[in-house]
Amino acid sequence: MTATMQSVPALIDGREIWSTDAGMMSRSDPSTGRPLADVVVAGQTEVDLAVAVGRTTFDRGAWSNVAPAERGAALLRLADLVERDAPLLAAIDSAEAGKPIRECLEGDVGAALEALRWFAGAADKLYGATSVTVSSEVGMTFREPMGVVAAIMPWNYPMAQAAWKIGPALAAGNSLILKPSEWTPGSALHIAALAIEAGIPAGAISVLPGTGAVTGSALARHDGISAISFTGSVGTGREILKAAAGSNFKRVSLEMGGKSPQVLMQDALTFGDRLIDHMIDSAFMTMGENCTAGSRVLVHESIADEVTSRFVDRARSLVVGDASDQSTDIGPLITEGAARRVRGLVERAKAEGAELLLGDEDVSQRGPNFVAPTVLRLERQDHEIQRTEVFGPVVTISTFSSENEAVALANDTDFGLAASLWTRDINRAMRMARAIEAGVISINSYSEGGMSAPFGGYKQSGFGGKERGMDAFEQWTQTKTVWLQLHGDGSA
Repeated sequence: MTATMQSVPALIDGREIWSTDAGMMSRSDPSTGRPLADVVVAGQTEVDLAVAVGRTTFDRGAWSNVAPAERGAALLRLADLVERDAPLLAAIDSAEAGKPIRECLEGDVGAALEALRWFAGAADKLYGATSVTVSSEVGMTFREPMGVVAAIMPWNYPMAQAAWKIGPALAAGNSLILKPSEWTPGSALHIAALAIEAGIPAGAISVLPGTGAVTGSALARHDGISAISFTGSVGTGREILKAAAGSNFKRVSLEMGGKSPQVLMQDALTFGDRLIDHMIDSAFMTMGENCTAGSRVLVHESIADEVTSRFVDRARSLVVGDASDQSTDIGPLITEGAARRVRGLVERAKAEGAELLLGDEDVSQRGPNFVAPTVLRLERQDHEIQRTEVFGPVVTISTFSSENEAVALANDTDFGLAASLWTRDINRAMRMARAIEAGVISINSYSEGGMSAPFGGYKQSGFGGKERGMDAFEQWTQTKTVWLQLHGDGSA
């Protein structure tokens, strides 16, 4: 597959499906507005077929009964193929999502490879336990695959998210149906084809492009799907929960939005340029279309002026441009509607009294999807822009005067996915890390951590499970207890 205009099919049992009753949708390049691809919309017929194929494959043991170490070996082969095709996969994601090509090559490829290889190594390490209650009984637990499972993925990290779902779901022995975003189906489709090339049975991995309203809804309501993992918005997460409750009570895991704080204590400037570098990455990576984006800067009042000046100066130097250009830092947002929404939030914040420190640059000549890096200074926390996940290159700056106030501001949100904290006082750092209500906290850095540690949020940022690490297998496995009654007294 290339990043040029073409049709994007569904993939079921290794067969490409180019026509469905649900029709096609057109996709344009976010950078240029030029037509990019016509995408098949998988409907109920395709969902039913993918579930049936996955169930047959699972019941026959073509993948589920393969030795875990062999499943891991197949995932390692898949990782090697992804690495071979990395330039192509990066080009696909850049063209479809508007992500800067440099970010795709330097970040997303590595994240996908790390996930596939880590879960390949974990495939044969799903241990059970034993329980001895009396001398004549032994209880044993087994971790078993769920069966046919589905993953509904976002458009901001298409390649990496596909690997995050494929890795644990297939390592555990499930049959997996991937539903990529209708905006970014290309890399998931290519990786699934590579999975089959790597020796994973064609029936164990299907890809169903399409909209949430059609394809996603059909998956969430399907009685033949045992578990569903979703990454996306809170509103869609709620609908998936309702659909699961209204169907077969399938297991649901949701990784949703964020409004992550960057908390800078009074000694934060002792980290020098490293602090500003991490702040910029946290705020503007993937144009802020990132669930862990550090969109709320909370800075101690004693250093606020200097931090603000240095941060704004660095943000002003970011290059806005075509995603395919190696020099671009800020590409387009995913759709014109997304950009219009972000600009509206900024305008309403200004009308409510927020001070615009950066963002008045006119980038409209580049196209309707572009938004300039924007920094706002707030005196209050009740602004709509401070309560809402913006999903754009927009940062707010607020001040505090004490540790307790910093924690209160950090926690003053419905979300709780991530936070970063800057101080050289280890006691304060650990005290605040324990007090901040977020699932992932980085101290003196901006980081989501490595693949070996769980990733997921508190409050409305997460529900039902974690990504990454051994915790990820909780989404994709079920525990069976077997009791063994022992007989005889050992005298024979």
